[in-house]
Amino acid sequence: MTSTTLFSCSITVFLYSIKAEECKVYHVTDVLLKQNFVHEGQPLAVNCSVDKMLNLENIDYNLTWYKTGSHTPVSRDKHWRIHQQKTIIWFLPATLEDSGSYECVIRNLTSCRKVYMNLTVFKNIYGLCFNEKFATGEEILTSSNAKVVCPHLDYFRDEENNLPIQWYKECKQLEEERFVSFSDYLVIKNATLHDKGNYTCRTSYTYEGKQYNISRDINLTVTVSPPNIPPEIFYPRNNSIEVELGSRVVVDCNVTGAEIFQVYWTVNNTYIDVYYKSRVYEKEDYKEISYDGRPLTTVRLNISEVNSEDYEQHFVCHALNSFGQVATYIALQHRVIDFQRLLTGGFIALLLLTLVTLLIFKYFKIDIVLWYRSSDCPSLKKEATDGKIYDAYIMYPKANGVRHFYTLDSFVLRILPDVLERQCGYNLFIFGRDDLPGEAVASIIDETIKQSRRVMIILDSEALNYSVLEDTLEQQLVVYNALVRDEIKVILIELDNIQDNTSMPESIRYIKQKQGAIKWKGDFTERSYSANTKFWKNVRYQMPPRQNMSSSHLQLLPKLVSHTRATER
Repeated sequence: MTSTTLFSCSITVFLYSIKAEECKVYHVTDVLLKQNFVHEGQPLAVNCSVDKMLNLENIDYNLTWYKTGSHTPVSRDKHWRIHQQKTIIWFLPATLEDSGSYECVIRNLTSCRKVYMNLTVFKNIYGLCFNEKFATGEEILTSSNAKVVCPHLDYFRDEENNLPIQWYKECKQLEEERFVSFSDYLVIKNATLHDKGNYTCRTSYTYEGKQYNISRDINLTVTVSPPNIPPEIFYPRNNSIEVELGSRVVVDCNVTGAEIFQVYWTVNNTYIDVYYKSRVYEKEDYKEISYDGRPLTTVRLNISEVNSEDYEQHFVCHALNSFGQVATYIALQHRVIDFQRLLTGGFIALLLLTLVTLLIFKYFKIDIVLWYRSSDCPSLKKEATDGKIYDAYIMYPKANGVRHFYTLDSFVLRILPDVLERQCGYNLFIFGRDDLPGEAVASIIDETIKQSRRVMIILDSEALNYSVLEDTLEQQLVVYNALVRDEIKVILIELDNIQDNTSMPESIRYIKQKQGAIKWKGDFTERSYSANTKFWKNVRYQMPPRQNMSSSHLQLLPKLVSHTRATER
């Protein structure tokens, strides 16, 4: 053995040697480890088969038995009276001192778990052949063939230990013909209410050349069976199921009114196990109470791999009792594509996709349009080549000689050019900034509006209160071109919350009612100069697509136009 192997083994042993006190404790119900009773001097074997309950299937783990409170594991030497074989703890035989709590500790490389088992070893009282205090309770129905199981013999019946079990009722050996011992259970033919009572099953177990006596006490109760009716099969019901070729199929035949050995599967009038050998088989599964209070018997049909020949067969489940026999079948069909379901699913998926797209477009429409414009798509250059010079004509209330509107002038003359011209590359015409002294006001306004793609009207409540915009020549020309001639789009901006619209010119009020207004909620901080705020995105959305011109060209173009107008005059 190499040094690397020794080191690896050492690490593994260290990880498995975690103290039992550090394990997670599972209070496991009787489904796993029952309360165990055993006569003094008789053998007992208890299995800690907790793989499925603790999710340990297909996981490498180490299982060790301890007596609770002891840090010394149960020996694995088969010659010891108490020893462990695989997951089973053996008492050969049990003594009174063995009574108490035992724990099996399950460890792997990442976790440690602990499960408890309680054991009671009771003393054989002289002259007492049945101990009712430690008897196992069982119940049967009045029927033609009832079965009573001798408990806790799972690990004592093998090729070497297969002697018949002797059965006793009220300490008297059963010799009537209607009591038949078979394997580890007793069959009572034509069971009646008089068969209730105290039963004892006895056998022997030989280990390492030494023989041990085994006896189990059973308190049997008998319940009247349902009315004398034939069995009823709940499933299958002469139906078919769709399966894929090569797949595994499991079908349960659920029956009331019949015992396990009275329910079986056939195909082509031949028993399943005979016809298909190992590929298809049946399995006695479980028994529980059905909805009407009768015992439900289940025999499971297992097809490990569906062949093409299986699609032509009827797998028939038979059930019988002394009052009749019934049979139903299950047929296998090729899986058929449900086009209607696919179409319905596709339509629903398309509808959801459309709905999501509409919602996305509703909430991100402006961002999508602005991104599309920035992609330099050729279709967006149409408006840029319409022969017009300005992207927007800016109209706003002008201060008279007495009053000055600081907020309005700061927005129009500083913020608006900084964002739209410098950051976004638009070409604006602002009257009072871009016109030449001495020019005729009416002709400049009319000519400039015709050379602009948008008209941007800036409103301020303070200016409206003084009716600065009321019935001006500029307003009349803007309204004429925008509303009467319908040649230009209007962008309406309110710098504050204008609650009283009565002070607003009627034409402007009509424009606001028709298309709404963009409300300025900013201030004069650095953030208000960012073109990526919600307000400026709304303004850019209503502006025309930006022309692909250099900034120097955009700055020079208005001057050339103004110079041309001055020369013509």
